[in-house]
Amino acid sequence: MNESTSSPRAPDTPEAGVVAPLSELVELRHAASVLGPTRNARAALAGPYRSLFRGRGVEFDELRAYQPGDDVRHIDWRVTARSGSVYSKLFQEERERPVWLLVDAGPSMHFGTRRSFKSVAAARAAALIGWSAQQMGDRTGGLVRSGNGLEAWVPRTGEAALFQLLGAISRGTAAPVDASAPSLTSVLARLCPRTRPGSRVFVLSDFYDFTPETSKHLAALARRADLCCVLVYDPLEEHAPPPGDYLASNGDGVLSFSSRSARWRRDYEAEFQGRRDALRTLCRKHGIQLLPLRTDSDPIEALASCLDPRRNAGRRGDARRRSTR
Repeated sequence: MNESTSSPRAPDTPEAGVVAPLSELVELRHAASVLGPTRNARAALAGPYRSLFRGRGVEFDELRAYQPGDDVRHIDWRVTARSGSVYSKLFQEERERPVWLLVDAGPSMHFGTRRSFKSVAAARAAALIGWSAQQMGDRTGGLVRSGNGLEAWVPRTGEAALFQLLGAISRGTAAPVDASAPSLTSVLARLCPRTRPGSRVFVLSDFYDFTPETSKHLAALARRADLCCVLVYDPLEEHAPPPGDYLASNGDGVLSFSSRSARWRRDYEAEFQGRRDALRTLCRKHGIQLLPLRTDSDPIEALASCLDPRRNAGRRGDARRRSTR
């Protein structure tokens, strides 16, 4: 029997798009087979493929200006003496890499007008990334922020470890909407010291509470790991509803509002555009990949470019060149 690799579809159940059942996230393993890099191992014990991340290894890759956190044992003293500036050696590694998934299922993520809530769209994308990493033999772990609090899983190999992480992600989508849930900034602060050089980190969130402190932790993560920010949003956040009178509910109460004012619609759209532009500027500055993911878009098409190793390598190289100017 042939396995389908078409875009995953939400199951036809009353809760489809509101909660991501564990069974749905497990079924995405088949769709994930079309994602990820081609294996390129050069030795039996070298890991599943030649890593695209620079770090400590056996094959010299290039020189770069010394950056805080670089191993002093890798300083090239000859080049440093000739140039008058400190330079470090970078190496190409061959090994498994840890993959971290930070999945935001906080209060603002429990919203959606197309296909699914943002929390469910993030869960499906995270499952696709997790299965792709598992198929490549990577160690996968993550943190899930929700009304249940914070659940954290250390990166490990094997399907059993991924099942546990997917279970936490599923529970996050079903968690109560609790304003006391840990902030995204506090979760980033916990993740940063756990990552090691060469890690791949995916932050899946609407970045609704994007603050200067959030920027600080994302920049720190980008210095330690290869970082991709997945901006999850609903079409209604990007574009104001047509002029008219509307009712909205959070499940507990009903709010009425009017979009008849042109100024109101401009201000409404400016809030989302400002948050997206601030995140885009940060990502461009620090060589972070930014992946927009609409709740009604195909997550496979969006993730295919994010997991392209050649594109990632070029982006990281551009960021390093900018940092040394």
